[in-house]
Amino acid sequence: MQLKVDITKELRNFTLRARFTMQDEVFALLGASGCGKSMTLKCIAGLATPDSGRIELDGQVLYDSEQGIDLPPQERHIGYLFQSYALFPNMTIRENIRFVAVGTPAEKEAKIESGLRRFHLEELADAYPSELSGGQQQRAALARILAADAKLLLLDEPFSALDNYLTWQLELEMLDVLQAYHGAALFVSHDRGEVYRLADRAAVISRGQMETPRTRQELFHSPGTFAATVLTGCKNVSEARQLDASRIEAVDWQLTLQVEESMPGLRYVGLRAHFLAFCAPGNVTQEEALQMHPVAAAANVQHMQVTRVIEDVFSYLVMVRRADAPEARALRWELPKDDWHRIAAALPADQTLWLYFPPGKLMLMKQ
Repeated sequence: MQLKVDITKELRNFTLRARFTMQDEVFALLGASGCGKSMTLKCIAGLATPDSGRIELDGQVLYDSEQGIDLPPQERHIGYLFQSYALFPNMTIRENIRFVAVGTPAEKEAKIESGLRRFHLEELADAYPSELSGGQQQRAALARILAADAKLLLLDEPFSALDNYLTWQLELEMLDVLQAYHGAALFVSHDRGEVYRLADRAAVISRGQMETPRTRQELFHSPGTFAATVLTGCKNVSEARQLDASRIEAVDWQLTLQVEESMPGLRYVGLRAHFLAFCAPGNVTQEEALQMHPVAAAANVQHMQVTRVIEDVFSYLVMVRRADAPEARALRWELPKDDWHRIAAALPADQTLWLYFPPGKLMLMKQ
């Protein structure tokens, strides 16, 4: 199975430009609310019409503005899981599944029973959607989609309407469904964790502009752009400029840092909160701090001051800034509670410490 998308569509505040190709895989579009990711799904499904471009599924042209092709949704062989699930309210769950099931009467019944079993809906088969919880409705909607033998699954924020506990249970079930499904799935989400756990590849969308698709490991390790860095969860981003082949200035943090390679046109630098490393309390010299953290490079062992400590459920979020620069922007440092208790007990009265900024973890961005 192969899906090719190359479309543009004028929206209220920007122009959506989506261009990508996906194979038999789980592909994700990651973006904030209102960025155009759900509209991309609607254009693929035939529920909205692009202004120009082409959409092709498994060799069949679904939309082509130049040729005047625009197949209706029922001819596209696509299963769409809406945020609201869109079950027919006047039909039972069994009837909902039967309505879309394909094949002979015997094959349809087999698909109905298989869907009910797979999603643990046997006892709810004769219930109506209004009698089901949000999680039960989602399972019913998935059973209905799979009964239609769709070539492609489109999942629009599949867990956004569920509470945290139910989200995790449904995510586990979704993993099983996607692994057993022989087609491809495209889902949109604003949740970086969902994207990392579920997707093989992903692309970031920011105000309608789709960035180059990458594997999830590539995207999270080296986002490449400001939008991708923020959307993948990085809390520490500073404007930056290149000083020489091996050093940059993090302008907002007021730090000079060593990097592994230069980047012409550098604009930003980012560092994830859990990559900062403690070297020593601030009442020792930098040389002594380096001896306490032998893998650290002197250029990136910085004298910092704690400005705020926030207790989270399983960790502490410690805000730190350059010790002698009160106007510098603070960075977020996240670490386990036991680690922070041990470190905090050793800090001097001025709450200073030496922290290491690993060069290999600094994310450089041109835009």
